[in-house]
Amino acid sequence: RMCPLGWLGVASLCLGTLWAVPAKERRKVEKAKAELSLYDNLDLDNYEVTLESYGDILDLSNYEELYDYGDLVPKIEVGTLAPRPKDPQTLPELGETTSGTPNLQPPSGAGPVPPAPIPRQGLPSCLLCLCLGSSVYCDDAELEQIPALPPDTAFLYARFNRIGAVRANDFRGLEKLKRIDLSSNSISWADADAFRGLPSLQELLLPENRLTALPELPRSIVRLDARLNRIPSAGLRPEAFRDLKQLQFLHLSDNQLDFIPVPLPESLRSLHLQNNNIQTMHEDTFCDSQEQGQIRRALEDIRLDGNPINLSLFPNAFSCLPRLPTGRF
Repeated sequence: RMCPLGWLGVASLCLGTLWAVPAKERRKVEKAKAELSLYDNLDLDNYEVTLESYGDILDLSNYEELYDYGDLVPKIEVGTLAPRPKDPQTLPELGETTSGTPNLQPPSGAGPVPPAPIPRQGLPSCLLCLCLGSSVYCDDAELEQIPALPPDTAFLYARFNRIGAVRANDFRGLEKLKRIDLSSNSISWADADAFRGLPSLQELLLPENRLTALPELPRSIVRLDARLNRIPSAGLRPEAFRDLKQLQFLHLSDNQLDFIPVPLPESLRSLHLQNNNIQTMHEDTFCDSQEQGQIRRALEDIRLDGNPINLSLFPNAFSCLPRLPTGRF
C-alpha cells in the first residue's frame, strides 16, 4: 500500500498538468493581442490604392518621355589610365592654388589645341551641359542664356530652361551647327540675324516660347517649328519663306496669324497653321492661277483646322494639290 506522502505527490503532479495547459493557451492569446496592438498605431488609410486615389498617391508626371534625340550619339573611345608620375613631389600640394590654366600638350603628331571658348555664365558649356562629340545637351540645366559652345558643335539641345532671348553673337562662328532645339524656354526676343549666319543650319525648333516675331532664317533651313508662341502676321517679314528653297516642314500652329504666309516655296511638304486666326485666303495661296495643269506634288500635309475660315469658299485654291487641307468645309 502507498503511503500518504506518495498519494499526495501523485495528486500534485496531476493538478500541475491540468493547470499548465490553460496557462500555455492564455500566453498565446495574450501574445496575439499584443501583436495586434502594434498595428493600432499605424495609419494604413494612405496605402489604400483605388482608381480614384491612384493619381494622388503615385506621381507619374516626372516619367513622361521628354527627350527625343534624333541624331545618333557618337562613339566615345575610352583610353587607358595614365601611369603615376615617378616623382610624387612634382604634384601640387593639397590646397595649393596655381595662377592661370595649365597648358595641355597635344599628343605627338597632333596639331595645336584650340583655345577653350570663353563662357558667359562662369563655366564652359561642357561643364554646364553634356558634350558628346559634336552634340551638346543642355536640357533642364536652369540656363538663362545660350552658353558658349565648342566650335565644332553640330547639334544643340537646350530645352526646358529659362532662356529669355537669343542674341546675334550667341551662335557666331558655328559653321557646322545643323540643329538648334530651344523648346520650352521663355524666349520673347531673337535678334534678326541670330541664325542668318549659320550656313549648315537645317532644323530650328522654337516651340513653347513667347516669341512675337520670327528672325531671318538661313537658306539652308529644312525644318522650322515655332508652334505655341505669340507670333502675329505682323511678326513675319514680307515673303519670309519665298527664298528658302530647301524648306520642307513649316509648323506655325497655335500662334496669332491672320493670313497664310505667302509665297510658299515649292519644296514645302508639310504646313501646319491650325489654331490661329486665319479667316480668308487667295486663290493663288497654294496654286498658280495662271498656270493651267499645275500639280504641286510635294505639299501633301496642310492643316488649317481651328481657324475661323470656311475652306469650301475657296475651291480654286486647292486645284493643284494632291489632297485637300484639313479644316472646316
